[in-house]
Amino acid sequence: MCDNAPKPFVKWAGGKRQLINTLLDNIPSSFSNYHEPFVGGGALYFRLWNEGLIKKAYLNDFNEHLYNTYRVIKKNPDELIEELTSSQYKNEKTIYYKLRDKYNQKRYRDNTERAALFMYFNKTGFNGLWRVNSKDGYNVPIGKYKNPKICDEDNIRLVSEALKKAELTNRDFSTVLDNAKTKDFVYFDPPYHPLSSTSNFTTYTKLDFTEKDQIRLKEVYVALDLKKVNVMLSNSPAPLITQLYSNYKQKLVDAKRMINCKSELRGNVSEIVAINY
Repeated sequence: MCDNAPKPFVKWAGGKRQLINTLLDNIPSSFSNYHEPFVGGGALYFRLWNEGLIKKAYLNDFNEHLYNTYRVIKKNPDELIEELTSSQYKNEKTIYYKLRDKYNQKRYRDNTERAALFMYFNKTGFNGLWRVNSKDGYNVPIGKYKNPKICDEDNIRLVSEALKKAELTNRDFSTVLDNAKTKDFVYFDPPYHPLSSTSNFTTYTKLDFTEKDQIRLKEVYVALDLKKVNVMLSNSPAPLITQLYSNYKQKLVDAKRMINCKSELRGNVSEIVAINY
């Protein structure tokens, strides 16, 4: 990838940087508009944009904190950079917890400061993890980073440019049906279904992504298939998932997972990619 190519501006659980080449090998030979209802870090989108494959995109995420940051980067990159480079954002324990309280108490000045705080936590919090409690309060402790790059000015500007072709939303994933048309390309990267009852970690929003949601997602997948939309989905190889997508082409791939609250769930893991084309 060239130096002036945008890359994800956050570390995100389930991020696809390690799988980009595999995903690219499996995208449709051609497509019209691009849709990503669980955009997360946006690794695939930014790579497709860099390859000149994006005509128009619809990027959505149910995590309102992440959505706000995307929106600010797209509309106000200069203001965000100015905020992030202020003296407020230091990788120090006392400052970290003071800012965490400020964020959870919604005492930020505006959406730009809110986005800056979100990015600060992502670079300085433990393992780059984003986790909230039932009250939507960010509760990750400070990490052990010596000199994290809190503000990557060049990448923020590149991401802002790449988002010019994207419509950003913060809605349920099922709303992809509102805009996706025949020959479009939809990529689903939902919170992965746990392989066991002890490995569940899907709390990126105050609402968990449940088994019922996985089934509902399959129904949306089928509806898109009937509209002759190109659909690709990544998920865990849990029995529920392989069964749900048994009528579609499935490929088992290996990926590295470096972000999880449990150390035993980091490292090499297997995923499935289900495609309908």
